[in-house]
Amino acid sequence: MSIPGQPKADETLDSIKDIQLFQAKNGYRFSVDALLLEHFIPTIHLRKGVELGTGSGVISILLARRLKKPKIVAVEIQKKMAERAIRNIHLNQVDNQIEVLSKDMMELRDIYATNSFDFVFSNPPFRKPKTGRMSLDKERAVARHEIEITLPALVKTAAYLLKHTGKFYMIYHPFRLAELISLLRTSKLEPKRVRFVHSKQGQEAKMVLIEAVKGSGVWLKIDPPLYLYGRTGNYSMEMKRILK
Repeated sequence: MSIPGQPKADETLDSIKDIQLFQAKNGYRFSVDALLLEHFIPTIHLRKGVELGTGSGVISILLARRLKKPKIVAVEIQKKMAERAIRNIHLNQVDNQIEVLSKDMMELRDIYATNSFDFVFSNPPFRKPKTGRMSLDKERAVARHEIEITLPALVKTAAYLLKHTGKFYMIYHPFRLAELISLLRTSKLEPKRVRFVHSKQGQEAKMVLIEAVKGSGVWLKIDPPLYLYGRTGNYSMEMKRILK
């Protein structure tokens, strides 16, 4: 048994921005994608939210620290990761703001009424089964491949949970952007803001950040591109600010 505040034998204790996290030594570990999504969500009046697939809880914890006292339900289907997220939430003293729910997100319809939340956010797996190399580690495999949830089911769940004019935030891979936009609009989630993420200037986008609004009119804003690295190979100035 680990001592509260100390990592287990198969974990590390890491710091990012102003929080600390227990993470698996060899299993799933959060990537820069999580930090980009958290940064993309604006500091506006968001009271009640849901994270679909919380992993270690990093995004929810950072949002709980930055936003004004939000109430967040952090959903995670993998029991071991949900338990780790609970410990991370306690470690960072945001227990009164975040509730971890170890459930399949498809079960949320049986728990919450429709139109219950102001915002939903997710950093979901973007590879379909049998595409790309699947990790032998289950935590990593579920995080990268659509094993436990599909993109259509994710979008429908977000649409069900959101209030009218509620906001849905995602980070995803550009090669499935056309599919994602089609699914969002079918579920009456209108894309409102898009930002492409590039490793460097002159390279194609490696990720895309998207904000959609339930029941909104048709117009779309394309934000300036975000570059992870500068010409010297070090983090760009914007990335340094995001990581600070």
